[in-house]
Amino acid sequence: MLTMKSTPNHTGVKISGDYFDLDELNQAIYRVIGKEDQYYGYEGSRMRILGIAYEIRHASQGDRNVDFVFNGLHEHTMKQHKFIAPDKNIYFSTEVLWPELIYAAIALKNFVKFYQENNPSSLWDVHLPIIFRFQSLVVDCLQGHIPKEEFEQIVKAFNQPVSVNDYAIQYVDLLNLKYIGMTKQQREQSLSTIAMKLAVQDQDYASFRNQVLAAATPHKKSIHEIAVQAEYPENFEW
Repeated sequence: MLTMKSTPNHTGVKISGDYFDLDELNQAIYRVIGKEDQYYGYEGSRMRILGIAYEIRHASQGDRNVDFVFNGLHEHTMKQHKFIAPDKNIYFSTEVLWPELIYAAIALKNFVKFYQENNPSSLWDVHLPIIFRFQSLVVDCLQGHIPKEEFEQIVKAFNQPVSVNDYAIQYVDLLNLKYIGMTKQQREQSLSTIAMKLAVQDQDYASFRNQVLAAATPHKKSIHEIAVQAEYPENFEW
């Protein structure tokens, strides 16, 4: 079963599951976000989601974390059925930064809409429920780490039909880097603010986007093609 929990220092979220859970999620993501350049103006957001899919795929291959999880098999059950088997399953996991994961959950709403429009029989689609569960797990994990009143406001914001068309994805990098640089206590206090900033494209975001556009226009580049100047630290505590 796919699960999510905040990392010890609240830097990000640990996404866990067995091979089939993670492989299923990875396939659903690839299916729903479409092919490269299929949705004009959304390529930057697609790339961010692919970054998470990349981590999930490598986790399923055992390249990230390996955990042993109790599978519900008790000794009396083995005696009753006369067999011996491990009482733990192998789970794989990977960590994703909180701002990155929140943005992916929001951006996926746009891709789900496109997918439904292009697939009239999507009501019976096997991939959409997996995406919906992924988004729900992000929100549920978020709920456990912010005050109830703030969580209710965030859910309202998440429910708004906000478009990420031509989104300045460098803003996610900005929030990621700020979040990494905080203390554990600062992260706990700032998580709801960051979630709201990603859900609502406020004046801060608008100003930042204008700066990115100013850098992109002279070179006739798409907004997502402008590189971030700051670099991520090689090592930080999750």
